[in-house]
Amino acid sequence: MRQTLSFVALAIFVLAIGTTAQKTSNNLSHWPQWRGPDFNGMARSDAPTKWSDTENVKWKAAIPGRGHSTPVIWGDKIFLTTAIPTGKVATAAAPDQAGGRPGGGRGGPGGGAGANLEHQFVVMCLDKKTGKTLWQKTAKTAVPHEGYHGTYGSFASNSPVTDGRNVYAFFGSRGVYCYDVNGKLIWEKDFGVQMQMHLQFGEGTAAVLEGDKLLLNFDHKGGSFLAALDKQTGKEIWNTKREEISNWAAPLVVEHAGKKQVIISATTKVRSYNLNDGKLIWECAGLGMNTIPAPVHFNGVVYVMSGYRNPKLLAIKLGKEGDLTNTDAVLWSETRGLSYTPSPVLFDGKLYALTDNGMISCFDAKTGSPYYHQQRLPKPYNFKASPVGANGKLYLATEDGDVVILKMGEKYEVLATNTLEDQMFIASPVILNNEIFLRSQNTLFCISEKKS
Repeated sequence: MRQTLSFVALAIFVLAIGTTAQKTSNNLSHWPQWRGPDFNGMARSDAPTKWSDTENVKWKAAIPGRGHSTPVIWGDKIFLTTAIPTGKVATAAAPDQAGGRPGGGRGGPGGGAGANLEHQFVVMCLDKKTGKTLWQKTAKTAVPHEGYHGTYGSFASNSPVTDGRNVYAFFGSRGVYCYDVNGKLIWEKDFGVQMQMHLQFGEGTAAVLEGDKLLLNFDHKGGSFLAALDKQTGKEIWNTKREEISNWAAPLVVEHAGKKQVIISATTKVRSYNLNDGKLIWECAGLGMNTIPAPVHFNGVVYVMSGYRNPKLLAIKLGKEGDLTNTDAVLWSETRGLSYTPSPVLFDGKLYALTDNGMISCFDAKTGSPYYHQQRLPKPYNFKASPVGANGKLYLATEDGDVVILKMGEKYEVLATNTLEDQMFIASPVILNNEIFLRSQNTLFCISEKKS
């Protein structure tokens, strides 16, 4: 009996070691969602600091069509989405396609491109080691009812998400599709929604996985809602109506006081919902129009930001319920040096915010005091991609093919600038296993620095 117990104890001990090793390995081998494994813009490995078109490019892969979604990675597989025009033009707008214009006309300043042109909405899987396409699936072929921003938009801007077993591709008005990692369609769901986005700027909110739930946010001018689906079946668990207009900020799931809540930045109000049933926990007004940056969380405080009209950064302490507007739950706020499009990076008690026109700020997350504020980068860059941090370095992918690397910390310092000629980065960088993956307009690059 004693020997049996000793054997069982040994087996449990070995299993525990194996499980711990697997978790450690998983931490380093996966980038399962748009803002990284911790949804704070931080990688868990180092990254290259030197590359060019002729140096340290491990591989590059041509990506058909147009898509600005950030790839996700699990193990040796990269997943991304794109939209490929078929060449067919709709002869007349169908009833559910009102608002689009034949031939890709514009619906407003910069918006409306691509409307009424038939597209294939595609999910791709690439080999992480070689860039070779492992499989490519057309989730749907359809004529979009309205277009996107002619420079910065696409019909595949919603980043996918994976749990290592399945990959979930969210195409907004075109539905959500669940494939296993080998490309087999598991389920699909069409909400029957034709989203109406501000000035036809286009859709692009990342799906979020938490436990057994897939969270999808539909904020637009035609009836907004947040839905939670069973990730295994696609069955709707709950659906909460939202009084919001066009919004692109991805949901953030935070556990506080033993309960998980879903927090969404938005123009009318920032709101938090119970993950289990979708019921409202708290709300707070104060952000401006066109909310795009994703919320981040640190030490019981959530940070939300808008950077267009009436820009605002709010630090909201968790723990209270109801309307928190103009209460002591708002610890501090800021109105200058904020991002319109890129999401912030939060690490080591420091919040990094990057403006679209190339100014970087670093705030003390606890107090809001800036370590440096509205610091100009070496050149007058423009940004849409969100910054990513790795091992004390902050990577800023520009619209001009440059990636500027800053030292993370209390002082502004440029460590390096690397260029890929004739490229434009809208998707955010992905950093994994000492490699960086950069998606440009039609190419995915793997940068791998050879160590001496």
